[in-house]
Amino acid sequence: MAIAAAAVIVPLGLLFFISGLAVNLIQAVCFVLIRPLSKNTYRKINRVLAELLWLQLVWLVDWWAGVKIEVFADHESFNLMGKEHALVICNHRSDIDWLVGWVLAQRSGCLGSTLAVMKKSSKFLPVIGWSMWFSEYLFLERSWAKDENTLKAGLQRLKDFPRPFWLALFVEGTRFTQAKLLAAQEYATSQGLPVPRNVLIPRTKGFVSAVSHMRSFVPAIYDMTVAIPKSSPSPTMLRLFKGQSSVVHVHVKRRLMKELPETDEAVAQWCKDLFVEKDKLLDKHIAEDTFSDQPLQDTGRPIKSLLVVASWACLVAYGAYNFLQWSSLLSSWKGLALSAVGLAIVTILMQIMILFSQSERSTPAKVAPGKPKNNSESSEARRDKQQ
Repeated sequence: MAIAAAAVIVPLGLLFFISGLAVNLIQAVCFVLIRPLSKNTYRKINRVLAELLWLQLVWLVDWWAGVKIEVFADHESFNLMGKEHALVICNHRSDIDWLVGWVLAQRSGCLGSTLAVMKKSSKFLPVIGWSMWFSEYLFLERSWAKDENTLKAGLQRLKDFPRPFWLALFVEGTRFTQAKLLAAQEYATSQGLPVPRNVLIPRTKGFVSAVSHMRSFVPAIYDMTVAIPKSSPSPTMLRLFKGQSSVVHVHVKRRLMKELPETDEAVAQWCKDLFVEKDKLLDKHIAEDTFSDQPLQDTGRPIKSLLVVASWACLVAYGAYNFLQWSSLLSSWKGLALSAVGLAIVTILMQIMILFSQSERSTPAKVAPGKPKNNSESSEARRDKQQ
């Protein structure tokens, strides 16, 4: 991490981790004392606590880096966002797709009740991963034999969720890179499937399970497509911390859950066909540098995240001042050494957070080696190979 970048990242990291640990502590107390008595009360309290932490990252996007997120959606779908339960599926294009989702959820009024299916290692990330665990995110190991029951149990727990929620599912299974696209193209060619150009081949088992268990209480699927205009650099966590802006285009299409097929095989094919359609949509975006089939919606830039960060900054600064006055920590070599160790830990944690978000370091989805398509081979076997 460059010295100039560290000069910005470390103070922001101190604010995030100190305030985040306070939020985690309150979440833990509520989990132990309130959740056994009333799960709905716990969820309502945790919604507020999660927002107090996650709004800092929304502030990073909106106010620090000034990233412009342009939403293209029809008026009816846009007005329903945040007012109903929804399963969100999206291409995994950039390093901060999850954060773009948080920004849209905040605009829709459901940031604190936004959930996602994440890889298991995410929950061990200090502060942010712990807050996700307390907020009932679903963590999977990317092994269907282990994940099937975990996903089923997690989805069933959402039936009585007290507020409208979004559950985000990245069905490609990993973030997009050119190397992964090449592997997907080779696999598609060997299996006689449509060859992708801008997306990866979806892994449909998790999506089929989600639809199967959620269709009775979730009315809609939000089909989101993320694209970066040609004139804009791709957003990354490091660019955000440096205050460097980007532009992100998000195409939203609301699809009714009741219109999906009934059988698992048909739902899986529906998902695959959707990504073929998404691929064509991205081709059109590349040609036109916009999503011309939907109107651009005004999402604004709410001041709430700015107020939350300002409040946290005042509280942390006041607490730090009083602690230093009481402890005289900086008046001795031992105290200075402890302070230096603390700053080093924060720097390392921020570096881990940045590296964890990078698509080049994400774990590739496991895909069986491609083999020539054999007509005698059962469709079930071919489907298992693809996933």
